[in-house]
Amino acid sequence: MTRTLNRPPITDVGTTLPESTVPITATLIVSGAIATRDFQKVHHDRDVAVAAGTKDIFMNILSTNGLVNRYVTEWAGPTSRITRINIRLGAPNFPGDTMTFTGEVTARDGDDLTVALVGTNSMGAHVTGTVQVGFRTDETQGQK
Repeated sequence: MTRTLNRPPITDVGTTLPESTVPITATLIVSGAIATRDFQKVHHDRDVAVAAGTKDIFMNILSTNGLVNRYVTEWAGPTSRITRINIRLGAPNFPGDTMTFTGEVTARDGDDLTVALVGTNSMGAHVTGTVQVGFRTDETQGQK
C-alpha cells in the first residue's frame, strides 16, 4: 500500500506561513469569553476592566489559543492535527485593534512539524509560541 501524505506542499524547515490578520472587536472578545466559559468581568464589562487598570475589555487566553490553532490549521489543511500548543501572552488585545499572525516552520520530525509563531497588535507581541502539527495519512484517517 502506498502511503499518501496530506500536508501543505512545502513543509521544509524555514517555510514561512502566510500572514493572517484578525480584527479585534468587542464582539470577538465577549463571544470568545462566553464560549470558553470565562465569566471574568474584565472580558465583557468595560467599566470593570477600566477599574482594574486597563483601557477596555481584553481577550482571554483561551480565545487566543483558539486563534493560534485556527492560524496553523488553516495553513496546514483539513488533514492536520494539532498535537501541542505552547504559547505565552504579552500585550493585551483590546477592541479596535488588529492582530497579525506570522509563522515559520522551525523543525520537522517525520510527518510532524513545529511552527513558531507570533501574533502582534499595535502594542507589540500579543502571543508568541510554538505549535506542533501532524498530518493524517490514508492509513491513519479515521483513527484517533
